[in-house]
Amino acid sequence: MNKSAQTAMRDEIVSFPDEDLILVNDRDEEIGHLDKLNCHQGSGILHRAFSLFVFNDDGELLLQQRSAGKPLWPLYWSNTCCSHPRRGETVDFAVNRRLQQELGLSTEAKFLYKFKYQAQYDETGAEHELCWVYLGRCQADPVPNATEVEAWRFVAADRLDEELQQHPQRFTPWFRMEWQELNTTHAATLNQYTRKLRSI
Repeated sequence: MNKSAQTAMRDEIVSFPDEDLILVNDRDEEIGHLDKLNCHQGSGILHRAFSLFVFNDDGELLLQQRSAGKPLWPLYWSNTCCSHPRRGETVDFAVNRRLQQELGLSTEAKFLYKFKYQAQYDETGAEHELCWVYLGRCQADPVPNATEVEAWRFVAADRLDEELQQHPQRFTPWFRMEWQELNTTHAATLNQYTRKLRSI
């Protein structure tokens, strides 16, 4: 269910085209810095990023629909939170910063794996990232930032599998890749988050 209309919204600007991101090589070694706008132009320049998957105690994943104002993949559904560490930040710090900025939440994020990908949105821009993938739990409902998040919902894993099979074009490419990897290579760990916790 889309609850965004029933909860308080914020409108703080937390993303800036001139913020410096961390350029890396294929081994995820830092090799320089470049502003976010230029990192994403054309076919993209490889930079460090992260994706966070947050589940509630019912084992449901919190999805967000990206804001209509996003230059890349606007209004696509994606995992809970995706962004980049800025120059001088660790990834762990950036994960917690961004989750609070976008959704007003906090979690104990567990790093799981990293991977490199390139995804072309159109002729003007792309994602080209060395992405760290995290899992976490949080029972609270989000308080979304309207400049980043159009809508949000919790979804059960089996229902999400059906949606991805029937309507893959509604979801961001990195989310589709990550969800497949979580369900195969990291299925045992994912199961710890998607199963419902017992009530005490």
